[in-house]
Amino acid sequence: MRASRTKISSRLRRVEGQIRGIQKMVDEDRYCVDILIQLRAVKAALHKVEALILRDHVSGCVVEALASGDAMERQDKIDELIETINRMTE
Repeated sequence: MRASRTKISSRLRRVEGQIRGIQKMVDEDRYCVDILIQLRAVKAALHKVEALILRDHVSGCVVEALASGDAMERQDKIDELIETINRMTE
């Protein structure tokens, strides 16, 4: 998880820089299409961060719950995972 956390933090710092750049573009009244393109790039970057965090969650918390032998814990994690994926795809 440590390597993932470092990678996630790095990506989020990049996104933060992109957002500041977009704010500057808006303040400078830049061309709308250029701003929209940059917004799309931020969305794509956030999607990658989301995927990294989901991967960590599944390979850690979910796998542990499945291996625990506790049927209630297992079902809770499965339900949580399904709900999380549903939220991510709305």
